[in-house]
Formats: sequence, structure tokens, C-alpha cells
Amino acid sequence: MLSAWLLPEHIADVLPAEAARIEELRRNLLDRARGCGFELVIPPLLEHLESLLSGTGRELDLRTFKLVDQLSGHMLGLRADTTPQAARIDAHLLNREGVTRLCYCGPVLHTRPQGLRASREPLQFGAEIFGHAGLEADLEAQELALEALRGAGVRELVIDLADARLLRGVLAGVPMDAAQLQEIALALCEKDASAVACLAGAAPKATRHALQALLGLYGGQEVLAAAARELPAERPLVRQALEDLGWLATRLRAADPELKIGFDLSDMSGYAYYSGPRFALYGGGFGDALARGGRYDEVGAVFGRNRPAVGFSLDLKALAALARPQEPAAAILAPWSEDAALRTAVRRLREAGEVVVFALPGHADEGQAPSFDRELALAAGRWVVRSRAPVEPARS
Repeated sequence: MLSAWLLPEHIADVLPAEAARIEELRRNLLDRARGCGFELVIPPLLEHLESLLSGTGRELDLRTFKLVDQLSGHMLGLRADTTPQAARIDAHLLNREGVTRLCYCGPVLHTRPQGLRASREPLQFGAEIFGHAGLEADLEAQELALEALRGAGVRELVIDLADARLLRGVLAGVPMDAAQLQEIALALCEKDASAVACLAGAAPKATRHALQALLGLYGGQEVLAAAARELPAERPLVRQALEDLGWLATRLRAADPELKIGFDLSDMSGYAYYSGPRFALYGGGFGDALARGGRYDEVGAVFGRNRPAVGFSLDLKALAALARPQEPAAAILAPWSEDAALRTAVRRLREAGEVVVFALPGHADEGQAPSFDRELALAAGRWVVRSRAPVEPARS
């Protein structure tokens, strides 16, 4: 029998110090998004399974917890990604013309962790731009993601660019079902040359060569020139993808010459979901991507409006783990009393933004934390704030 205090694997409580860091990051990210014109939405954690998985592919299906609704008998899902919900809100509820910018921040649940150290209950922040098919929207999403990580104190940022259209262009005209395409995309992601060769064994020689070439197309700016030689660049999807990646890289470099820009053209993560350029952000010595995003123009079609869409998301818990530990907030210690003047003084200080804590009866000696740098004391018949002498650590 499990102990009552045990939690499931990759599920953890968030304790006060970490919770404070996460909350500060959440506020900063939402304020930053609002400053760029993004409107906050709060979709439900629980939805009909069909809505959650519409247009997203098998990968999200495997990550989604499923249950039966006790009221209707329908299958429900606990969201594993908020992006499809934002697309549903844009397409069906807001139903606006022109550009709509939405952001969100809330928990998602995963059946399996995305990495060795990953939580199965990430706190997902994301921002999505609907209604503009041009690369300007892709660039805005990438720049906001970079600003979000810089604002969180992440240094030595690296952005990796890729494009789902490259694989579609390489395989154009080759008869394959969705399952085969997904298997090839997975093999490319894993850099598994033998699996790629096996899966593409019946394809034309030029297609097999291009797929093997994709495996080696990673690195710096030189990758785009190599891709133009090794891939069938005469095909519209391939040519447009390479041109778009070059356009984005040029503008990102102009905005921040110190930013490290890489390309991994075989990274087909979310192949069934993305429809164009996609990116991943790394930094702070963290092995996994801190933010991921890209263009997903087809998702809204299942909700009745096939709108252009691009965005990104990140896990606030992972981001908070990289943040420097904060000093405890400066606070004022007040003696517990029913004195009306004291209560009035405490209320006014709190309204002014101060943290004021009552030392409850019998616990006055517990108010010795270093965060209490001041105290309320009665002087000449008035309650005043005065400095509190540092407390020497107890000697053993």
C-alpha cells in the first residue's frame, strides 16, 4: 500500500520559495505579453477529447490523460497543450476578422514526462498570433519568446530553426499514408539513418538521398547553402522553406548580433501539427528546450475557420528552476494586539504594498527570519516602523 504522502512519479508539490519565483515569472510574462497586445484567455483544463486532439496528430494523443464523463458518458481529456484550445477560442468564440493575439498561462498534464527531469504537470505559458500568414508574425512570436527568456534571466540563448515543409517537399509525389509519414518524421528526429533508409526503401533514389541528407543538415548559417545543394530545391515547398528560414535568421541576427542561431533541418518534432517554420530556444545550461513554437495554419480548420496561426509555449516550472534564488521579501513584524491604532497602522502599511506579519501569541520568538528587517513598535503613544536589529544565529 502506498504511503499517503507519496505523489505520482514526475509530479511534485511546489514549495513557497519556488512558488514565489514561479508567480513572479508568471506576472512578468503576462505583463510582457499584454504590452505587446496579447489578450489573456483561460481555457478549461477538461474538454471533450475530440476538441483537444483535433488537428494535432498522434503525439499529443499519447500525452493526453483520458477519462469518461460521469454525466454524459462521453470521452474527456485533460489538456496536454493549451494551443488547440486557443485556436478553438479564436475560430469559434471570438470569430474576429484580422489579427488576434492571445496568451494563456495554466497547468497542463502529460501521461509521460517530456524529459528525464521534466514534470508531468507543467505550468504552460504561451502566446499565439492568429490571422496573419506572413513571416512578420513568425518573427514577432520568436522575438517575444526570446524577450520572455531574457526577462527571466536566461543567458547564452540559442535558437534552433527548422521547417516542416522540407519533409513534405522531399516526399512530394511519394505515396505514403499518415502512419508512414509519422514514422519517418520520428526517425529523422532521432537521427536514425538505418530506420530512415528502411522506411523509405520503396521511394525513388532522389528521395532516399534527400532524406539521408536531411540527417546531416544541422549547424550554422552554412546549413542553408548545403540544403539548397542536397535537397530538391526546385520543389516549391523546399525552396520556400529555405527562403523563409533565411529571412527569419537574417532579421533575428540584425536584432541581436549576439544571439546564436542554429539550424536542425531533420528536427521534425510535431510534424503532423506544424505547417511551416518552427523553432526551439535553449539556454542557461539547460539540456532541454526552454521554449518551442512555430506555424500551425491547419489547426483552426477543424473548428470551422482555417486561419493562419503561429505561436510558442514554455514551462514556467522549468524556467523557475533556472532562476537565481531570491532573497526573502523584506517584511515588518508586528506584535499581536487588539489595539485599534495598531490594526489601522498595519492595514495602511499593507495597502501601501508592505508585507506585515503578526507575531501570534506564544510565537513571538519565531519571528526571527532574516526577512523581518523592520518592526512596528509603540513610541510616544504612536505605532511607528523602526529598523530591526539583525538576529545573531544561535550558538551550538
